[in-house]
Amino acid sequence: MNEQNKNSKPHEEAPKTVQGDSTVPSSSWKKALSKRWVFPAAYLAAAAIILTLVWVYQDASQKTLKPQGEANVSESVQSSEKPATEGKDGEAVEVTANAQSMIWPVADDVAVSIVKPYFDETNPETHQEAMVQYNDTFTPNLGIDLATADDTMFEVRAALTGKVTRVENHPLNGNVVEITSGDTKTVYQSLNEVKVKEGAEVKQGDSIATAGRSEFEKDLGNHVHFEVYEGGKLVNPVSVLPQK
Repeated sequence: MNEQNKNSKPHEEAPKTVQGDSTVPSSSWKKALSKRWVFPAAYLAAAAIILTLVWVYQDASQKTLKPQGEANVSESVQSSEKPATEGKDGEAVEVTANAQSMIWPVADDVAVSIVKPYFDETNPETHQEAMVQYNDTFTPNLGIDLATADDTMFEVRAALTGKVTRVENHPLNGNVVEITSGDTKTVYQSLNEVKVKEGAEVKQGDSIATAGRSEFEKDLGNHVHFEVYEGGKLVNPVSVLPQK
């Protein structure tokens, strides 16, 4: 009987794997993961590492980055400290010319007067005397005309330091000299005995010619016609000349 019971019990065997081998006991790391404190500890460690990396990155950024615009401010300060005459020779002459105050295109000891004024559109009272008649045509005077009371010839001088940019003999205006001084141009007409050539550099007060005559204003006798342009625009010479 006992033997039958023994024989009737199912034969117990260790479970097999697919290959037929017995299963291996759980590894040590699986046992560790089964413990409750493992996951919270791992989470805290990861969080601590992340916070440390963020702090290090922010600290490095604050040390290396400058406020936007700081470089521009320093560059502008340095550029403003440079002397105005720095650069090419032509640029230095231009700065000097613009810094000058214009002088009358005649010597101080020459007694001249304005025999024909500039045609000022804003001053109707001077319109009639500021018109130039040539044959049957009347033209507004674009500058001022200077002459002596006894119709004598006198020396014409450069009103500003600059470069002679035009010398020509005009059939109506007589000999013409143009001097460019930065953004300012001074034009001298009705000249005699021109002493400068185109391309020459002249200084303020240098003698450039003597007063002469022109076909366009022959009734004025010996005189100099003087025009001023600033930024390419015609201006009244009296407005930029000192009181005489």
